[in-house]
Amino acid sequence: MQVTETLNEGLKRGYAITVTAAELDAKVNEKLVEAQPEIEMKGFRKGKVPMALLKKQFGQRMIGEAMQETIDGAMNEHFEKTGDRPAMQPDVKMTNEDWKEGDDVAVDMSYEALPEIPEVDLSGVTLEKLVVKAEDEAVTEALENLAENAQEFEARDEAAASEDGDQVVIDFLGKVDGEAFEGGAADDYPLVLGSNSFIPGFEEQLVGVKAGDEKDVSVTFPEEYQAEHLAGKEAVFSCTIKEVKAPKAAEINDEMAKKFGAEDLEALKGQIRERLESEYAGAARAVMKRATLDKLDELVTFDLPPSLVEAEAKQISHQLWHEDHPEVEGHDHGEIETTEDHTTLAERRVRLGLLLAELGQKAEVEVTDAEMTQAIMAQARQYPGQERQFFEFIQQNAQMQQQLRAPLFEDKVIDHLFDQATVAEKEVSKEELQKAVEALEEE
Repeated sequence: MQVTETLNEGLKRGYAITVTAAELDAKVNEKLVEAQPEIEMKGFRKGKVPMALLKKQFGQRMIGEAMQETIDGAMNEHFEKTGDRPAMQPDVKMTNEDWKEGDDVAVDMSYEALPEIPEVDLSGVTLEKLVVKAEDEAVTEALENLAENAQEFEARDEAAASEDGDQVVIDFLGKVDGEAFEGGAADDYPLVLGSNSFIPGFEEQLVGVKAGDEKDVSVTFPEEYQAEHLAGKEAVFSCTIKEVKAPKAAEINDEMAKKFGAEDLEALKGQIRERLESEYAGAARAVMKRATLDKLDELVTFDLPPSLVEAEAKQISHQLWHEDHPEVEGHDHGEIETTEDHTTLAERRVRLGLLLAELGQKAEVEVTDAEMTQAIMAQARQYPGQERQFFEFIQQNAQMQQQLRAPLFEDKVIDHLFDQATVAEKEVSKEELQKAVEALEEE
């Protein structure tokens, strides 16, 4: 086998690989010897078919496999010898298209090599970690929000008319073309006006009713209604208003705290304070992570594989285009222009991606099975009732596993970099942290 370099320009590499006819024939014979013990043929015992007959019978079929394995072996040997790591799958093509049995096999292989990543020293870098304490005002605001969510309803005066947001207790009977239908009736049903829990147009017609009123509500079922026999049909609901209740926020006390699983109000305040400071810490980490990536971008420079930059720039332009055209759900649109800004951003992403991968490998950063399981379960919760199916889908899909693993790996590498740098804490207000986070979104 002969490997000749044909291109060495920047990160671009090209090689001409020649596999001799003798090497290919030897590979075919090797595969036949390996298969011989299991082959049966009329007139011969199992495993006793002569090699010449095997070659005549199966040789042609095995040439393609032998050719592929020989070329793959040559490529692997080349990468082990040179230490090159291709940025993307190498482009391999046979050059003697008129090849026939007995000829040498000539193949061209081209690829872009991943660059040598320089060492990074963060020991002299100082990072600022923003720290926000949960103030009493923030805890009180959170408590008030919880009280609204835990609201109760108390009866209005008998003569009081219902308002949007009130709860009306009703008996109702629905009919289509004068006939009652299944599921169209209920007694003592508590309906919150404005909750949009009933057919569109139903709740609005009950604004202004009083206890003891009887009212016919006319609505039209949506065309896409789940019950096909009712879809698009007009219906009349005869309603009896039994009670009108006004919303009342829950009192902020120990009883309310117990509704949210806390022992008492002080314990609930402690939980809220802890949750708020955890949220602040997460936002502060995002700010410090961006600062770290900016430092890396300044400290390190190296050549980038053009194919990776081009692919990333196309992905960026495609994503941004869809954000600007949310009405287009498919991908059957025309070609999207990649701008200089897209390419600049792509270069940064590729550079930092390669650098973090290298740093993580050198630091022996690994994502554990337990961490992957936790990440999969967190994603599965977004599909209530289908968690098991989602879990099995991820287990059988290597690409999806990599999509979940990549951000976990990156975060662990970032934590490793935090440990290497000098981190100075700075206490700031919630508003200052919010401004820092908004600045990230604007970039």
